[in-house]
Amino acid sequence: MSRKNHNARASSGRTNLYTEITDQIIAELEAGCAPWVQPWGSASVKAPLAMPKNAATGRHYSGINVLILWGSVIQHGFPGQNWLTFRQALSLGGSVRKSERGTTVVYADRFTPEDEKRRAGETGEDAAAIPFLKRFTVFNTAQCDGLPEDITAIVPPPPPGLIEPRVEALIQATGIDFRIGGDRASYVPAHDYVQVPPPQAYFEPIDWHRTALHELGHATGHASRLGRDLTGGFGTKKYAFEELVAEINAAFCCASLGIAPTVRHADYIGSWLEVLREDNRAIVRAASQASKAADWLLGFLPDSDLGRGIDMTDNERQAA
Repeated sequence: MSRKNHNARASSGRTNLYTEITDQIIAELEAGCAPWVQPWGSASVKAPLAMPKNAATGRHYSGINVLILWGSVIQHGFPGQNWLTFRQALSLGGSVRKSERGTTVVYADRFTPEDEKRRAGETGEDAAAIPFLKRFTVFNTAQCDGLPEDITAIVPPPPPGLIEPRVEALIQATGIDFRIGGDRASYVPAHDYVQVPPPQAYFEPIDWHRTALHELGHATGHASRLGRDLTGGFGTKKYAFEELVAEINAAFCCASLGIAPTVRHADYIGSWLEVLREDNRAIVRAASQASKAADWLLGFLPDSDLGRGIDMTDNERQAA
């Protein structure tokens, strides 16, 4: 096979992986189910609400992998959120049962084609790297035998009475200008402040906290923080993309804090579908940026080591 044909096939494989992920997300949105909101706590779901974690390293998965693994937990009825590669299971003294099929997760990286390297060398410009996804397979610890008990142990959810105080302490710790009042929740980029109606305006106090985490997600995009593009006006694709980032960020924050995620802006599903159909990399970028936002916010929890990120998270975020 010629190098040109090999590169074309590799490029096709990368495109197909983005498309596979995007098509699955689109199908779930079209069915009225946002994949970052799962029915935690229902009788049909065995696993507790939590961020999926690599049981060998103790680090949490991030970005699009969270949505993939949450979906697998729900689909297969796994009792926990702990995952291992085949080799990690062996290294821990266990094994994956022969009848089990793994779940495909991804990590992103960049590569520079030879033609681009030559062009950069001739012009003196920086070579442009192309983002791509690679797939690898993980297994839920429930699919393995012979693992140590501490690897298969399921961490209980935090006591309900501690959840809301932690969120309120987090809001204060971020240092973001957070105002209570008005009749609608919003983030104002020009003046860099969040405003949320008073808690009594919500049917349940926890809904106020969910809303606060969503709006704080927007605030992480300010130039003094993570520097996302917040210039999109209402109704634009930039606006829809930023709402998608804030929604997924809120879901990641909620799951990390013991709050069942919900969709704050279900009426935006149509605009999200438009963005995803136009760009098969959009959901991967949105989930990656949402992980960055959640990491930034949750980093202000003084008494918590949430173990976020996996071995290839840095590559994933750079490429997305």
